[in-house]
Amino acid sequence: MSDPEQPSREAREDPVSEAARRRRRAQFLRELTEARELRDRVQPRRAKTARLRHAMRMRTFRW
Repeated sequence: MSDPEQPSREAREDPVSEAARRRRRAQFLRELTEARELRDRVQPRRAKTARLRHAMRMRTFRW
């Protein structure tokens, strides 16, 4: 149930908060990519297995 005290999502959005949200999201995605690269360097066998598994999934996926 909606709280009358809380403004709706559309009413709250302004360019400043949207820009801040995009910056935080970009930072998060950069850190996530960095963490994946680190994990791949530390565990190359697991990374290779994951790549092969992903490739198999993509080959069997119907477009």
